[in-house]
Formats: sequence, C-alpha cells, structure tokens
Amino acid sequence: MAILPIIELPDPRLRLVSQPVSEVDAEVRKLMDDMLETMYDAPGIGLAAIQVAVAKRVLVIDVAKEEEEPRPLCVANPEIVWSSEEKNVYQEGCLSIPEYYEDVERPEKVRVRYLDRDGKVQEIEADGLLSTCFQHEIDHLNGVLFIDHLSRLKRERVTKKFVKAARLRGDDE
Repeated sequence: MAILPIIELPDPRLRLVSQPVSEVDAEVRKLMDDMLETMYDAPGIGLAAIQVAVAKRVLVIDVAKEEEEPRPLCVANPEIVWSSEEKNVYQEGCLSIPEYYEDVERPEKVRVRYLDRDGKVQEIEADGLLSTCFQHEIDHLNGVLFIDHLSRLKRERVTKKFVKAARLRGDDE
C-alpha cells in the first residue's frame, strides 16, 4: 500500500467527472487500499479517487470514531437511488480544501447502490454522518465540491484564498 498525494483546490482536476470502472479487478482493489491508507494518514473519513488524481468512480469511507474498530467501506460506481426529504446540516471539511469548514445542508438519509471490493452489488441505507459522507464523496465523482453548496460569496472567498496560496507556492495553476 502507498500514501498518495492529495490534490487541492484550485487544481482543475477536482472538477472532472469520474468514469465508471468496468470491473473491480486487482488494479481497482489496489487503488482502494492505497486510498484507505491515504485517507487514514490525512486523517479523513472519506476520499474519492479524483482527490488522488484518478478519474475513476471509486471512493473509500470510514466514519468509525477514533476509539472504535475501523469500518472501512470500499465503493465503486456508487449511485444514490433514494434520498429523504428530511434534511440535516453538518459542518463539512475536505482533504482537498484543507482547514476550511462550513455548514452544509443535505438529505438526512440516502440509499446507495455500489460495487464492493469483490465486485458484488451492494445497497446500503445511510443516515447521519455516513449519509453526509456518501453524498460529499459522490459529489466529488461528479466534479462537485462541498463549497458549491455554499453561497456564491463564501464560495468565491474560499476559492480566491486557495488560488492565492497556490500562486504563492508557485503552483502552475
């Protein structure tokens, strides 16, 4: 396993729409393992493949608390097949937008269909933090960032901050 570099705003690859995987093979499983290691190292509770510059519909999630046993979910080709009308607000952050947190309103519950590490179709009904995490990571696969759910003013402010920081670092963005 390997820790992969996480790309950050304003990297334009974060806006790419990721492609479905044709099958969960050894290459996809290795990507999932590397993504888990990267996510735990960051540390975070979710990571989409595009955040490590791989435009595939793959994500990993583990919302277990620090004192709990890890409960990693390895997910390929996720799709939300149902979402509740009830909403929930969580303060979200993102490994690709470090040290920035903001309240985001999303459906309280979702049902997600996906392929697991073995390529088997699974369906999970998620609520609370797991629901928010699934929605956040699936957004990434569609080129959407959590800041897109904020007001235009807040979104522009944080984007300018990261563009300026990239310029100061000498990034080619």
